[in-house]
Amino acid sequence: MSEQNRDPAVPEKIVTDETEQSKEKPFGHFTRRTFIAQLGAAGIAATATPSLAAAATQEAAAPSAREETIAVTLSINGKKQTLNVEPRVTLLDCLRERLNLTGTKKGCDHGQCGACTVHINGRRVNSCLTFAAMHEGDEITTIEGIGQPGNLHPMQAAFVEHDGYQCGYCTSGQIMSAVAVLKEPWGPEDKDVREAMSGNICRCGAYPNIVAAVHQVRGNSQKSS
Repeated sequence: MSEQNRDPAVPEKIVTDETEQSKEKPFGHFTRRTFIAQLGAAGIAATATPSLAAAATQEAAAPSAREETIAVTLSINGKKQTLNVEPRVTLLDCLRERLNLTGTKKGCDHGQCGACTVHINGRRVNSCLTFAAMHEGDEITTIEGIGQPGNLHPMQAAFVEHDGYQCGYCTSGQIMSAVAVLKEPWGPEDKDVREAMSGNICRCGAYPNIVAAVHQVRGNSQKSS
């Protein structure tokens, strides 16, 4: 519109360069701003160092590495058991999850409660603190190897007679430790038995009954020897 024909009542529309630049121009379904941002991110990824790429490769390969197993033959309750286990599998998890010997209980899993006590070569051991692969050739005894219903070990029978358990969760480990005490050089007093059994926790508090059961079997074994 020429200067002389323009209606003075209608204001002239002024568009500055700054206003024009503030408008987003679509680029496909992206705006120019998002397209440039993603282009920059792609450039950073393309220039990543070889060490970062190697770390990503190692992370991807980690699951297959964790699946490596080794063959081990364990002697458990007088029977040979050959199986493939991961080197880091504890004896406790091997007994419970691979061999279905669930009498050995998983309590704290840190060697503090004694619920997982088994005998290895006649000595009591917290099975959560040792690897299954370490015991090829050793003689391992679990609560299932101590006695069975109808043929209880004297210590099992004494626990029943003296109510040496309540919830029963710690009982397997308590009995395994108590059986080991029969062959260990502890004194005859209550305090001696308590000290001997101190690695086994009973959260129900049946300690007096447990001590009574151990005393009974120790007394009978001393009389018979």
